[in-house]
Amino acid sequence: MSAQIGITEAQIDMLGVAESFCREKSPMDKVRDQLTTELGYDENIWREMGDLGWLAIAIPEEFGGVGLSLTEVAPVAEQLGRYMLTTPFSSTTIAAQALIMGGADSLKSEILPLISAGQAATIALSEPNGDWELSNVETEAVRDGKDYRLNGKKTFVMDLLASNWVIISAILEGQIALFCVTTASIPRENIRRETLVDETKRGYELTMDGLIVGKETLLDLEQVSATLNHIHLVANLLGAAELTGGCQACIDYTVEYLKTRKQFGKLIGSFQALKHPTVDAFVDYQKSRSLLYAAAFSFAKQGEGEIATRMAKAQADKAMSFAADRSIQFHGGFGFTYDCDAQLYRRRAIFNASQYGDARYHKGKLADLLL
Repeated sequence: MSAQIGITEAQIDMLGVAESFCREKSPMDKVRDQLTTELGYDENIWREMGDLGWLAIAIPEEFGGVGLSLTEVAPVAEQLGRYMLTTPFSSTTIAAQALIMGGADSLKSEILPLISAGQAATIALSEPNGDWELSNVETEAVRDGKDYRLNGKKTFVMDLLASNWVIISAILEGQIALFCVTTASIPRENIRRETLVDETKRGYELTMDGLIVGKETLLDLEQVSATLNHIHLVANLLGAAELTGGCQACIDYTVEYLKTRKQFGKLIGSFQALKHPTVDAFVDYQKSRSLLYAAAFSFAKQGEGEIATRMAKAQADKAMSFAADRSIQFHGGFGFTYDCDAQLYRRRAIFNASQYGDARYHKGKLADLLL
């Protein structure tokens, strides 16, 4: 079974706008400046992205959105990854998709228009058990009068301090439930920033011992399984896009060095030992990009979309890891220092592989789907 490769006019438009915006707003020196800030991103740029309507792309028009699909979101995520323009874009997009798939009408009507206008949201689904299967939940929810009391711990809650809402998974009376909670209702002492290998990102550990949430925060229990499956694939599509864009940037960065650095009186880019791996990296990148746009084009198609998305994430993981490894080596001693941008690309590849499944994990899933 193979996915159809296609591209829409809206994708082409989004790609052009996103490429020019990200190139202008996120030069590498600014990326490095944001490494040590609390939020890790420029709030003014985030507001500009909201004004451009990027958060509204895949939200239905009835909730203030543009009414397109994740097909048109992919090129934006790709360019954000290419220029390492870090914002709560991915976490907010995933949270919005969770609400669209499983939220009650009241929650959709209240929150989705605000997300469309530029407010951030996130999800808290990962736990200390480290399982990529989102159904492996240890956090508990028990009834407390008309409300619910949550007990447990979540990890890798991305962009939590920047978000207005967080969607939390918990076991309620023997089944998984999802709660959409305002971040303001969570005591600050329950939130601890994590140390991540990719220092452009902000992840948090969330402790919920005794956290009380209202019954109005509960998403549709009958849609939880479908919502978790949807979240998983959305996250992997966005991850594949980010990795693919980053792979392109890493190769460009490496080639520029090969064209300027001389050794033994020759440009090092003329040596076969460096040319051939660079070509291999570029071929892997082209495969990654083809699979990404095939996944974006077929994402909504049952079965086909899942296969294409898993293939895209597995290939993107491999492509960026290889390109960044070669870049570090080709830069010699400088490549092993933090001042070399190849380090940032390699760390991005490592972190993205740790989220929602690495290449080996997705290949295992593909074996079950295809064989």
